This record gives sequence, structure tokens and C-alpha cells, in this order.
Amino acid sequence: MKHILCFGEILWDTFGDEKVAGGAPMNVARHLVQQHNNVLFASRVGRDTSGDGLVEFLKSSGLYSDLIQTDETLPTCEVTVQLDEHGSATYIIPEPVSWDNIQIETPLVRAAESASAIVYGSLACRGEITKNTLLDLLHETSALKIFDVNLRPPHYTLETIETLIARADVVKMNEDEAALLIGGSNGTLKENMIEFQKKYHPKTICVTRGGEGAIAWHDHEFYEHPGCPVNVVDTVGAGDSFLATFVTGLLKNEPMQGLIEKACRVGSFVAGKRGANPVYDDSILASL
Repeated sequence: MKHILCFGEILWDTFGDEKVAGGAPMNVARHLVQQHNNVLFASRVGRDTSGDGLVEFLKSSGLYSDLIQTDETLPTCEVTVQLDEHGSATYIIPEPVSWDNIQIETPLVRAAESASAIVYGSLACRGEITKNTLLDLLHETSALKIFDVNLRPPHYTLETIETLIARADVVKMNEDEAALLIGGSNGTLKENMIEFQKKYHPKTICVTRGGEGAIAWHDHEFYEHPGCPVNVVDTVGAGDSFLATFVTGLLKNEPMQGLIEKACRVGSFVAGKRGANPVYDDSILASL
């Protein structure tokens, strides 16, 4: 059975005294599982108590496999999350940590070669080792390559971001990231997205706009949705759930307009709940 491979960081998000397992690729993987996809997750934890806790969490989530590497030296990542009055998050991320050292091991190569899609982000590629591992995997696979732009200053360079974009079939970013990466000209967002596509040649570009919905360019057409009213609790995981829904629809060849609408509805549902991974079942999905 074909699977989706999610590659990148896993960590503890700390909210004061509370610790929650997180990391964008892991959150995407969990939402993909909730939407009945066959998912593999690849990352690296430290040989420490925090790493043991994440391994147990992954086992309980059905995401643990031999793709979870263990680092003998670097610690498991613990991120400090700060929420503003609107529920928007900022992050203090230590460096280096275990997922800065993801290695090109045989199980990971095999998982990439047999994947239907690979979802990857930018944060785990802040260092050369993990970045080069990912680039090697992308070179060896025919899977659909999905880049989830996840800019966390100062943990990126534009050179690395451009390299990752150039490898992608699908690029998803939020409106702030779009302003940086495709807003360089004086044109409209749509005009700038077209120029971006001409430069990097992705098959699909999606820009999320928070409460204002999303816009996508796909197969030479634009598709938009204005967003869904929601009382925001926090925005952690909303973009991850949007992407998981978007990827699920892409792989099923669902019509793009309906796909982007459903992704916006799922993202709004998650923004209205506490944490990145509220549980939802088929009845909730059907009602969104």
C-alpha cells in the first residue's frame, strides 16, 4: 500500500508548565492519519527522557517506526511557545538538537523510494546534515514532493528556501511567507504567484490567509475560498491540518475548488480548538 512520508522535526512545545508533542511535519502526519491516509513519519530524537517521551507518544499515535532515529549526543528539542492575545504563536527554538542530525539510513531511503508523496518543511533544514539528507531523498524518489514553507526566524536562509522550493511539486505558504518569497514585485498576489511559478515551476501553489481563507494556483487556474468564521482559541496546528486536507484531496484527484474549501473548514475547526491535533471523526469532517 502506498504511503505518504512526512519528514522533519518532532519536539515538545512548552506552554508554561504544559508540554505538548509538536513539530509541523509530525502534526501534518497526525492529521493525515485522521483522514485515513497510510502515513510514515521520519525524524530523530535524543537519547534522553524527553526523547523517550516522544517515542511513547509516537507509538500511541501509530507513527513510530524504524524511521525515528536516536541521537547519542544531541538533545531532544523543547520549544518555548508564546501566544498573543489573538492566539497567534511565536516560538523560541534551541539549536542544535537531535533533528538537526537526521541521517540517510536505509529504512529512510526505502520509505522515500516507495512513497506516493513526501511532505517536508524548512525548519529541519536549517542545518546542512538534515538538509542534505532530505535533498538526497528527493533526488531518489518519484513521489509527489510537497514543501510546507515554515519560516521561523532566524532559522532559515533564503538560499535554502529557494533550494527546497526548486525541488517541490507543491508549495504551501502563509500570507506572511508569501509576502517575503513572492511579493517582490509591484503586482497583485495572483500576478506574483504566476511569476513565482514561472521561476520555480511547481505544479501547485497554495497561500493560506488565516481567517481570510486561501488561494491556490493549479493547472493554470486560480481557486479561492474566503475562509470560515471561527472563535480562535489558538492557531497552533491550523495550517498543518489545512495542508493535510489539501494533500489528501490532491492524491485523490478531488476538484480543486471543493478541496480548498474543505481545507479551509478543517483549518478553522482546528483554530477553534486547543492545541494542534484535536480529534475529529468522519462525522465531524462531513459536517465541516
